[in-house]
Amino acid sequence: MAVTEPAPTALSGAHEGILRRQSLRESAARTYARSLPIVPVRARGLTIEGADGRRYLDCLSGAGTLALGHNHPVVLEAIRKVLDSGAPLHVLDLATPVKDAFTTELFATLPRQLADHARIQFCGPAGTDAVEAALKLVRMATGRTGMLAFTGAYHGMTAGALAVSGGARDVEVTRLPYPHNYRCPYGVGGERGAELAARWTENLLDDPKGGVPAPAGMILEPVQGEGGVNPAPDAWMRRMREITASRSIPLIADEVQTGVGRTGTFWAVEHSGVVPDVMVLSKAIGGSLPLAVIVYRDDLDTWKPGAHAGTFRGNQLAMAAGAATLAHVRENRLADRAAVLGARMLGQLQGLAAEHPCVGDVRGRGLMIGVELVAPEREDLGSGSPPPPAPALAAAVQQECLRRGLIVELGGRHSSVVRLLPPLTLTDEQAVAVLDRLADAVAAAARTPHPRADPGAGVRHRAGTGPAH
Repeated sequence: MAVTEPAPTALSGAHEGILRRQSLRESAARTYARSLPIVPVRARGLTIEGADGRRYLDCLSGAGTLALGHNHPVVLEAIRKVLDSGAPLHVLDLATPVKDAFTTELFATLPRQLADHARIQFCGPAGTDAVEAALKLVRMATGRTGMLAFTGAYHGMTAGALAVSGGARDVEVTRLPYPHNYRCPYGVGGERGAELAARWTENLLDDPKGGVPAPAGMILEPVQGEGGVNPAPDAWMRRMREITASRSIPLIADEVQTGVGRTGTFWAVEHSGVVPDVMVLSKAIGGSLPLAVIVYRDDLDTWKPGAHAGTFRGNQLAMAAGAATLAHVRENRLADRAAVLGARMLGQLQGLAAEHPCVGDVRGRGLMIGVELVAPEREDLGSGSPPPPAPALAAAVQQECLRRGLIVELGGRHSSVVRLLPPLTLTDEQAVAVLDRLADAVAAAARTPHPRADPGAGVRHRAGTGPAH
């Protein structure tokens, strides 16, 4: 696919100035702006228009926030309705008709066994605060402190959320193996690898000399997103539910990125039939606006008034936009659509892997897709081991995608996984365009030599530079 020059616009001249002022004024902690030097001025659906006049297909979708894409009509109408009604926009945690409509719609989508006996806690506006609330909740309810978390996890950027993420250091969290078919820690992958991971978890908890006191809870992602788009096997998920239930350990499912139809079911836990004790929800539930909640079994509701609060936990516009989004996804069966289209895209990407040895693995669920780039020419591989990750090549693919008008993000342990998170409204024609541009970018990047960086050194680490949850 040819790389086209941008059409001139009135804002074209301001483009470089805006980027320059951003680099001078904003924190060194900024992330997306470094690899995606664009200045969005208009957006609709899958498409973003930059100040330089170029148009981009957005397969980042606000890190999964935009279930319906940019500025969907049902979202805009819901926001306008609240604005035109004269309703207060800031109400702390007071009851309002807007909040009531949101909670009613949300509960209608939840696994029935949870919804029938659930409470909801409105948190600060970011998912990481909802993770903090979940950790506090299970510690308060159980009277215990330790947590079980998994390798490769990403739960947010605040202290508690970082502690249970994969890059944590010097924290009181027991780290358990998360199954990985391509880079299995036991070197076997598949069902056998998942079974070994589950057996290790069970043995550790039951070993009187294992050094793990009874924990307050277990937190996991049904699909690890920042960890490299790594879906948990359904049988393993069920084992984690059995292990935790039999030991009275609350199970927390972090559905911040996997929820609202993203993986092909409304909530990713539905693939396995698991009903967690706590669900952490954010991103898409706000319909593009900041909103985060936890939903949990009512017998865990031991909060004291004010035990977890936040000034902006009553975001009326986000609740209205979120209710409209939840209803639209449910009524139009967009989760089913994501399952069908995602499976088709994965199949086509397998063809890309067959054509390019640098594509080591293609994986995902629904419209949460990852393509891992590797260095297949390396000769220092152990027998049967997959090739080492290729972060420099992945970064080159990301930039080649951008040159072709496609926005993608990187993830995984070594930022070697190209991630696709298109909106659930993606059409068949748009899916073809996305895959065509990605294939062209991979081919272009593969033709250029890249440094054989040590994947363990000098590479961006998601727990340190990832997006706010």
